[in-house]
Amino acid sequence: MGGFLLLIANLYSCRPDNRQSGAKLVYFDLKEFFRADSARLTRLNPAVNKTVTHNGVTETKIVHIGNWNQELNLFIQSDINRPAWKNSYAVSTSDSAIIYKARTPELKTRRIIIKKAGDKVAWILIYNHTKNLLYETNEKLSYFPDSLYLIQKTQHVKLMGRNDYKVQGTLPKR
Repeated sequence: MGGFLLLIANLYSCRPDNRQSGAKLVYFDLKEFFRADSARLTRLNPAVNKTVTHNGVTETKIVHIGNWNQELNLFIQSDINRPAWKNSYAVSTSDSAIIYKARTPELKTRRIIIKKAGDKVAWILIYNHTKNLLYETNEKLSYFPDSLYLIQKTQHVKLMGRNDYKVQGTLPKR
C-alpha cells in the first residue's frame, strides 16, 4: 500500500511557492491551515483507519502517518493564494461559510467551500479539475478536522484509460 500511496501523493508535479513574502493574502490561507493541522496531527500521532481504493480494489489498514504534510499534500497544493490569482476567484461569505469559485476554466482549483463553527473550521471541500491534451483529472477533497479526510480522484489518460482512486483516513474519536 505504501508504494500506491506514494503514487497518489506524486500525481501532482511539485509547484514552486509563488507567494510574495510579506504580501497580504486575498483568500483563506489553505496552505497554512493544512501545515498547522499536519503539525497538530504529527504531535498527536493518532492510529488512522486508512482505506485505499484503486479501480474497485480496496485495502484497509490501521496506520500511523509518518508525514502528515505529504499525506495532505493534495489539500495543500489546492491553495489559491498566488499573486497572479488575486482576482481569479469569486467569493461568497456568510456567518458560517466561505465559498471560492474560479472565474475561469483554466484554474485547477475550481471551488473551495469552508464551513466554520465559530472561529474554527468545521470542514473543507475542494474541487479540482485539470484537462490537457494528455489527460483529464477530477478531484474532490474533503477534510473534517479531528475525524476524517477523503480524497476522491478520477483520472483519464489518453491511450491508458481511466483510473479511479479513493483514499479515506478516519481518525479515532476523542
